[in-house]
Amino acid sequence: MGKRVSAEAQKEAASKLLEDVSSIEGVEGEVLTRTNGTQDRNIAHITCQPSAWRDLAETMKYDHLVDHCSMITGIHWPDSTESNWELIYHFLRTGVLDPDTTENGSSIIPNITDTKKLSGNTVPIEIQVNIAIPETRTPSIASVQDIWIGADWNEKETWDLVGIDFEGHEGMRRVLNPHETPPGYHPLQKQHKLRYHGFEEMYDDAQGFLRKAPDSGRVK
Repeated sequence: MGKRVSAEAQKEAASKLLEDVSSIEGVEGEVLTRTNGTQDRNIAHITCQPSAWRDLAETMKYDHLVDHCSMITGIHWPDSTESNWELIYHFLRTGVLDPDTTENGSSIIPNITDTKKLSGNTVPIEIQVNIAIPETRTPSIASVQDIWIGADWNEKETWDLVGIDFEGHEGMRRVLNPHETPPGYHPLQKQHKLRYHGFEEMYDDAQGFLRKAPDSGRVK
């Protein structure tokens, strides 16, 4: 792709997506403008009730061609009066199509896209979805592993670290913690109040081994 998609085109595309998904009960959205210091970009920001999540996911994927789940962040808010758990999903509609190949398939023909000619569901946009989960000892939400392949690892990681379960996920397992980690232990749940799981850091560098961190003993 040559030139970047303009912020105006992003805003129009994000607005169209939000107008459609906001018709789903339990879904609201707005266009947010973010900047990297040199260029603004407009993203579709959506808040969704857990009960509406599958409807929203399927609408984004199949009606608006949102093709990539890039990240899922799970958060534990034990002191919050609104929700104890929150999920933040990051999606992209890349607009990238598989390139054509020559007749014998020996070489790929590059896709050359004129961004000024993009319209509708071909305009790349970013989407952020926030889902608050009420207070519970067993937080869970519907899996979207079957909709976006990128959700597979992200759901595993979120469950492993935060303990939010994804109903319907096939092959859920520990991916960062040891497989023998005790059931129910998820290190980013705030009730543990552990600093690096209770272990002191050890540094193997030119300064010497077993050097403690300056903030050793602090709870993080």
